[in-house]
Amino acid sequence: MAGLRRFRFSVSRILTVLAIAVLAAAAYMTLGRTETVPDATFTLISGQKLSTTDLRGKVYLVHFWATSCATCIKEMPQMIQTYNRFRGEHFDFVAVAMSYDQPLYVRNYAETHHLPFRIVMDADGSLAQQFHNVQLTPTTYLVDGKGRVLKRILGEADFPELNRMIGEALSESK
Repeated sequence: MAGLRRFRFSVSRILTVLAIAVLAAAAYMTLGRTETVPDATFTLISGQKLSTTDLRGKVYLVHFWATSCATCIKEMPQMIQTYNRFRGEHFDFVAVAMSYDQPLYVRNYAETHHLPFRIVMDADGSLAQQFHNVQLTPTTYLVDGKGRVLKRILGEADFPELNRMIGEALSESK
C-alpha cells in the first residue's frame, strides 16, 4: 500500500511538473517570440516599388483597407492625423487597398481625400496573404525600426493607444 501511495504521489508530481512546463512553453511562445514583418514588396499606385527592407530603420504602419469598408472610411481621417503627427524621416505609412477594391475607386478616394501617405493596390491578394492572410478590414500592423511587429490591430484602431505606441517606438529607435 505504501508503495502505491508513493506511486500516486510521484504521478501527481510528474503531472504537475508537466503542466507547469506546458504553461511555461505556451507563455514563451506567446510572449517571448517576436513576430517579424514579412519580406514584402509593395507597388504604389504611382508605379514605384517599396519593400519592407527599404523601410528598415523606420517605425511604420501597414494598413489594409478598402473603399467599400465603412469602418475604414470612418477611421481614415484619424489615420491621416496619425500620419501627419509622426511624419518624418523615422516614420512611414503604407495603406494597402485590398484586391477586391477597384483601382479607380482607390485612386479617386486617395485624391479627393488628399491621403498623404503611400497607397498600394494589392491587385492579386499576395500582400494580404503574406501578412497572415488578412481578410478583415481594417487590419493594421505597427512595425518598429528592426522590422518587428509591435501590434496587429483588427478592426478600428484605438488611436490614443496607437499614437502612444508609435511615440514609444520612435523614441526607442533614436
